[in-house]
This record gives sequence, C-alpha cells and structure tokens, in this order.
Amino acid sequence: MFKSDDDIGSRKRLRDAAQLGDSPLIKPVLLSTFLKSAGRKGRLTKADRLRIVEQALLILQMNYVHLPLKRAMHAVDPIQRLKLIRFRLLELKESQLPSQMQFHQQMMEIFGSNRDLHTLYMLPSPFRDHVAYLPFLIEQYFSRTSTGARVDRYTVSRISQPYFDSLSERGPEVLTFQPGVEVLYWNGVPIKRAIELNGQSQAGSNIDARFARGLDNLTIRPLESSLPPDERWVNLTYKAKNGRVLTLRQEWLVHFTGGSDNSVSAKNTRKKRAAIDIKKTRINQVRRTLFEPREVAVHGALHNVLYAQTRTVDGKEFGYIRLFKFDVEDPDRFVTDFTRIITSDRFPKEGLIIDVRGNGGGKIRAGERLLQLFTPRKIEPELFEFLNTPLNLELCRQAPPHWELAKWADSIAESVVTGATYSSGFPLNSEESCNDIGQKYYGPVILITDALSYSTTDIFAAGFQDNELGDVLGTSDNTGAGGANVWWYEDLMYASGNKPNSPFKPLPKGTDILIAVRRSIRVGKHAGRPLEELGIVPDHRHYMTKRDVMASNDDLIERAARILMNKPVYSLSVKPYARAGVHGLNISASSKVGATHRDKRISRIDVYVGGRHYKSIDAKRGAIDVEVSIDRPRSNSILLEARDKLNRLVAMWRRI
Repeated sequence: MFKSDDDIGSRKRLRDAAQLGDSPLIKPVLLSTFLKSAGRKGRLTKADRLRIVEQALLILQMNYVHLPLKRAMHAVDPIQRLKLIRFRLLELKESQLPSQMQFHQQMMEIFGSNRDLHTLYMLPSPFRDHVAYLPFLIEQYFSRTSTGARVDRYTVSRISQPYFDSLSERGPEVLTFQPGVEVLYWNGVPIKRAIELNGQSQAGSNIDARFARGLDNLTIRPLESSLPPDERWVNLTYKAKNGRVLTLRQEWLVHFTGGSDNSVSAKNTRKKRAAIDIKKTRINQVRRTLFEPREVAVHGALHNVLYAQTRTVDGKEFGYIRLFKFDVEDPDRFVTDFTRIITSDRFPKEGLIIDVRGNGGGKIRAGERLLQLFTPRKIEPELFEFLNTPLNLELCRQAPPHWELAKWADSIAESVVTGATYSSGFPLNSEESCNDIGQKYYGPVILITDALSYSTTDIFAAGFQDNELGDVLGTSDNTGAGGANVWWYEDLMYASGNKPNSPFKPLPKGTDILIAVRRSIRVGKHAGRPLEELGIVPDHRHYMTKRDVMASNDDLIERAARILMNKPVYSLSVKPYARAGVHGLNISASSKVGATHRDKRISRIDVYVGGRHYKSIDAKRGAIDVEVSIDRPRSNSILLEARDKLNRLVAMWRRI
C-alpha cells in the first residue's frame, strides 16, 4: 500500500490537481474550503426556522399524498418529529439555537424518513448550486466463481480526464489507479457495506432502490438535497490490474453547477404535470459534465435526451434507444422527434430495445404519449389521486382553470361522508391524447429498467407493462418505485391564489420544499395497485457484467435481443395515392413468426373509412400486397387493423 503523504503529495498539489484543465465551467474547490465559506452565508433566525417547520407541518399533513402509506410501510411519524422541533425552538433563545447545519440536518432527516425522492427539503444557496464529488465513478457488476456462484463486484468505471492526467505527478504507484480496477474498501469498510450504509440515508422506496441510490450517490452528492459528506477525504482501497492491493486518498471536491436550472427544477412545468427525481437528474448532469461520455455510433441524438443506434446480435439488427430523461421542453415535439427516429428507413424494424436505466423522469405527458407508438391497441393512461383533506379541496377549487384540478373536487368533498382516504382517480393526460397518433413501430419492443428508473420513468414502465406492450428486462429486481405528481412549494402558494390569508407563507433565505401531491395508480391487470413503494417488477432479470459496465452494455443488449428473437415481427406499410380522380391505398403487410406460432401470422386486414367498415382483405401465408380504391372523400379518416387467425389485433395504421 502507499500512504496518503506519499500518495497525494502536498495540499497545494492536490488543489492544483483539482483545478487541472477541467474547462472554464468546471472550477472545483476542496470541500473543506467550500464549507468554511458556506457557513458564513444566509443565517437562519429563530423566526426563520419556525416558519420553515410550520410550513413543513402544514404540507405534510394536508398535501402529502403518501403520508398514510409511508407511516404504514416505514413506521415513521414525520408530523410528531416536526412538532417536537417546533416546541424546542419556542423554548430556546436566539443565542441558544443549534447551528444552521444542525437545523438543516434535522429537516433533511425528517423528510428523508419518508423514503420519497419526490418529497424533499431543499437547502438554500450556496448549497443549491453545488455538488460534492470525487473525480471517479464506481459501478457494480456480477461474475461467476469457479463453483458457478454469482458474486457482485465493484469497479472504477470512469475517471475524470484532467484528474487522471494529474496522477502522473504522484508517482508510479498512483498510476495503477485506472478504469477497471476492483474496489475493495471505502475508508476501511468493505465497499458493499459502505454502499449499504450510504443507501440508508437515501430516499429509495425499496431495498433495490436504496442500494442503487447508495451506489449512484457514492461519489456524486448534490448539496441541495444531500448533506455534505462527514469526511473530508476518502481512502479507497483497490486491487490494481497487476494484482497489487493499494490505497488512494482523495479529498472531496465541490463543483459549481452554474446556478438554478429550470429543466432540472421543473418549475416551468405547465399544468403541474411533472414527476421528476431532482437528485438523480442533478447527478446525471454532473456525470455528463465531469466524465467524458463513451463514443457511440448513433442514428440520431435529441439534445441529451436520447440516442438511437443499431446493434447487431447473431447477424440480426435491432434498434436500441437509450432514453436519459423525460424532462423535455415540449413533450409533443419530443414524441414527434422520437417517431421520426423509429420510422426512419435506416432504423431496424426487427425489434426495438428501449433502455431507461437511470432515467429520473420529467414530463408525464412525454412518457404517456410515447406508449401508443408501439401497440395497435388503445392505451389506458395511469390514474392519479389526491389525499382527501380540506386544504386539497380548497386547492382543487381555487387553482387556475388550465391546471384542470376541478374534476377531483367532488370526490374529495364526498370523503366527509364516505371517510375515504383518497380521491377518485383521474388521468393527467386524456385517453384521447394518449391515442391520437397510433402505432408507428410494428416490430416487438422490450424495455430495460433498473432501480434508478423513477418518477415519470416509473409511470412509463407501468404503462408499458399494464398495456402489454412487451417484456420488461430489469438489471434490478424492481424500479425506483416513485409514483407521484410532484409540486414545488411555490406551486402550492400559486394554486391558493397568493392571498394574504393563504396558509402558505413564503419560505425564508432560499430554502424550498418539494412535495408529492397526487399518487399514481396502475391500470390493466394491476388495476388499483399504487406505484409508490411497489414499483415495476420486471419479467426478466439481467445481472450486469464487467463487459456491460466497461464497454457498451454488450451482454445486456444481447440478452434483450435474444428475448426479442422469440417474438412475432409485423410490418404494415400504407401509401395513399390519387390518379385520374380515383383515391386509394397501396397496402403492404407481412408477419414473421416461429414455426410453432403460425396462428399469430396476419390473417386479414380490416379497412375502415369515416369510422365505418369498408373492406376486409385476406392474407396469404401472413402477407398482403394489394391496391385498394377508396370511393369516399379524401378528407375521411382511414383506419387499417391487421388481425391474426385468432382475431387478435396485431398491427394498426390510421390517417385522421
């Protein structure tokens, strides 16, 4: 092993290494330096603290939709804890107040006890705009022992390039710290246990989510929603590629994120229809900034939202889309751009793999409208419910009309008589908006999830499974299980009209609160099941390999492709024509199915014009290639439904 003094060198060299060539936007400082400066800013008075505690009490009691569920599942009582803090504050003089950081810690622990990443106490500036980090990433993979047992291992997957370049100044032993080394201990604690301990302070709804959060948050910690690390440096023990076991000491650094970001905060969301994991979204931003993304050949990229590429497995080409977020400016434009990618002539039609691992969510409309592109059947959107309280009733009656909250008011009012805990459930997006485009991709589709798939991504995965679009392949045994529509504190103030007698009072010194207001309820075969805490259980489980982590998810994509190979593949092409006053359609359809599933081949296509049945066309050996004249005005809607031998709807095309 090499010790810290020889390993790191002087404090000045560490500071220089932190500053090396990161780019004009990245100017990290040591955590110890940042905390000295932060402690002198924005001191909270006794009155400030009482205001924060009282407002937190109000919204957790009256607006927090998951309070009954969290009390039951985690045996917590955030209301009583807040009442105790308020009582103690009232008893103290100004000079007797605990430190500001102690107060923030108490508030974050209370909110964290709910294990809900949609309901957070947010630290003010300067914490809001900074992230504590170590200049490397650690990821989990699985391997087999000589006896065939599966074991989990941890590796350094990425190192910040400027930091990696600086290691040459520290001696030859430090140069053994490279991507691919196996991590053994974190400050002397076995690395898996260190991740578990870190996960206990994270708001993961289930065991898988807490562990995934503990790992994801291990070396990147947004200070707006996480307390600063207790330690000022980390001793990381690893096994180098030459087999030697060495220890590297690295101080925590702090990165300025560039101020508030509306795309992250979702404060600009129209109609308040967002579901986003703020912490994960911030971590993803920092990962993109500090660590060079691996190069991939793509069909198209969509402003850091997704990339699409062709992956070949056993000589067959499959479409692969990595979808990083649903936090888009215009959900409808996003769906249009996504459609353009999957309908491109260059995009594979034999099967589609959609990978939403680590997607922290965003606009619910973006996720739910996307589902219709992959199925001929009608999409049933997920439902949302309020907690029945007098204050929520008042909000539903007073909120701006375009928020469309009035439809919940009657059932909330009826709860006085019925005693129901939750309101009736209504979709945030109408059934019409979830079906106004129709199917655009005719091959089989598979969805890849993990325990960091959260918020709108949970809702998207639930809709994918509930509407039976295809199989779900998980790299964890569950998703993040965050099923709620989230509002900022200022949304509550705005919904109540910002009146002088409003119960919502401005929060002091830039503190903020995020709250889950409406919970998501599943439909289809899981009808009535809450998404929060329970999440999405995948149909198949894949254990990530080192090849997945260090390369391009090769084994994961191969697993997904092999599942798709057993699914039917349909195609349906319709080209309208007009000549000599005659209107018609050139229709081409085909189906590829296994020898034992010939009943799934296309048997016929039914043509509907203006909402009425017009003609049925029989297929020959699962294929159709005909020209059909339409003796109705061109302005009429046209619908084609392809059905198999058992009359199941397998493909659809329409023109409105």
